[in-house]
Amino acid sequence: MTDYTYLKRLFQAYYKKIKPNIPVVNSFEQREFGFIPWDKHIMIRHLSFKTSEYLLKDLIQTGHRHVYSSGSLYLQPDNSDMNKKQYIGCDLIIDIDVDHFYTPCKDNHDRWYCKECGESGNGMPSKCPKCKKTKFNTLNWICDDCLKTAKQEIIKLVYEFLIPDFGIRESDIKVAFSGHRGYHLKVENEKIRKLTSEARREIVDYVTGENISFEILGLREVGTNIYGLTKRNMDWSQKIVTKIEDILNSYSDIQLERLLLKFGLKRHIITSFLNSKDEFIDTISKNRNLWIIPNFGIATWKSFLYGIVHEIGAEIDEPVTIDIHRLIRYPGSLHGATGFKVQELGLNELNSFNPLNENNEKLDPIVFKSKNLQKIEILEPFVPSTKIAGDVFGPFKKGDKIEVPHHIAVFLLCKGVAKTL
Repeated sequence: MTDYTYLKRLFQAYYKKIKPNIPVVNSFEQREFGFIPWDKHIMIRHLSFKTSEYLLKDLIQTGHRHVYSSGSLYLQPDNSDMNKKQYIGCDLIIDIDVDHFYTPCKDNHDRWYCKECGESGNGMPSKCPKCKKTKFNTLNWICDDCLKTAKQEIIKLVYEFLIPDFGIRESDIKVAFSGHRGYHLKVENEKIRKLTSEARREIVDYVTGENISFEILGLREVGTNIYGLTKRNMDWSQKIVTKIEDILNSYSDIQLERLLLKFGLKRHIITSFLNSKDEFIDTISKNRNLWIIPNFGIATWKSFLYGIVHEIGAEIDEPVTIDIHRLIRYPGSLHGATGFKVQELGLNELNSFNPLNENNEKLDPIVFKSKNLQKIEILEPFVPSTKIAGDVFGPFKKGDKIEVPHHIAVFLLCKGVAKTL
């Protein structure tokens, strides 16, 4: 039996066990479904099911590696011609995945291999430090830190943007752990469903701070004076000034210097800022907009503000939100790269949720948890350590023959870094 066949049978057994408790998404019969099987790396899509019972029957028969459904609603969701599906509308879909942005923990657990020169290392480089090429093979891992960062981005998105700025009701927001390196958010609302891709692009720009105009927010140069932003103005002006206050009141000078270097400011400019920090705090706390810091011209202020905006904006996978025909993972299904469940969460459950060590059995995405040991052999040159359910396994190297609990073996097999013995 191949490992793919073994994992397929495990997935089939899972779907048989949960029957009939798989979640049913809103407007189920109007959604397109798609699957990626174990023996192919292409998606089979343009499928539909009248009821969740038919979907579950299919999953028990196939044990697909990945299961998706559309954010869009159609009158004919199974029509393979997109123009004949008779599009009705699309939920607002937002994907937050640490694959798409840097987290410090990646320097410890993510591995890259240059396709051109064979150089390798940890982290998330934009180009190979040896040959300067940009094509890599990567081994992306997960840990509590990066998943916590993804969760914080979802919480920021909901409570700092969607609810206060767009007036979206909590009851219209659905959140799910993706089963791997992030979270999905879906807004089910009739007005939202009518939005075009262009309108969704504007939402993306707003929540990320992309294409922001500081002049519209109030920044201007009059003679030798710079007039900045105040909290009296709502939305982004208020967010920016509040964030500046929070940073200046909580960061040490050393932390602040590191941040301003990240913003691209030069050291002599940073020294001026640090020397004027107390006066600047007093200025913005009293909602005065005459910003006076030596050596800070309008261009420097813009560099500073762009850095602040990046700290505020949500890190989302932008194409997912803009694309009205995108499929997302179906809740309750299994993620073929981990063996973990795509777990739906209430907003009130999000803060305490810990996917790698969840105490609430109903929310625990690690469905193959077992103390039974399984023998496997490591295939990758290097496999980072993995901490799941409080226990640490690894790191491992190629050729290691190990015995690990069943759920760890399933995780490593799904990641493709091991084989059964």
